[in-house]
Amino acid sequence: MMPPKEILLFLVGLLAGFVNVFAGGGSTLTLPILIFSGLDTATANGTNRIAIFLQNIAGVSSFKQQKVIGARIALKYALFTIPGAIIGAFYSIKINDLWFQRILGVIMIGVVISLFQKKKENTTQQSEKESGFFFYLSLFAIGFYGGFIQVGIGFIIMATLFHFLQTSLVKVNFYKLIIVMIYTIPAIIIFAFNDKIDWVLGLSLAAGNMLGAWVAAHVTVKKAMA
Repeated sequence: MMPPKEILLFLVGLLAGFVNVFAGGGSTLTLPILIFSGLDTATANGTNRIAIFLQNIAGVSSFKQQKVIGARIALKYALFTIPGAIIGAFYSIKINDLWFQRILGVIMIGVVISLFQKKKENTTQQSEKESGFFFYLSLFAIGFYGGFIQVGIGFIIMATLFHFLQTSLVKVNFYKLIIVMIYTIPAIIIFAFNDKIDWVLGLSLAAGNMLGAWVAAHVTVKKAMA
């Protein structure tokens, strides 16, 4: 039987994985829980990436099972986030705990405010606009932010994809998972190399994230087809 701390992380991960697929903001739950579990901010940030990575694998697999296409183009977009993610993860490790907590607090307030904003969603359009220079520059910035802190990145990616591509909600969610999955790989390597990952807590959290993401991906596609 898992200790209580691991059970709590699994349950929090379950909820976080579900909301991360639908929109974003799951790390507003998981990152503070990891910090309250006794981890320093850099280790909590790195540990959270294990759950994010495995969650997105589960979510992408669920979308693929339901015949959602577009993985190749999403992988191309994801490549532009990698340089930013490397730089962001590096600075995340170097910043001290106090400043990280201040930044996290401001971001969490912003995420909460964004939840009350009315969002325009395109749920039917399947063709995509041609992307340009500013789109790829935005992907670099997304990578930096995701590598640095991750919290609320889902909202940022969705807003960016809707604005530049004007494609369907299902495609946006699918692309988002692939983009985050790819840029999380170099971030994990950097955090692991600097011994900033608690693997036991990370895998406990990841188990919940994966299940939540898998269920949410199925619900997203079925809702769009209804």
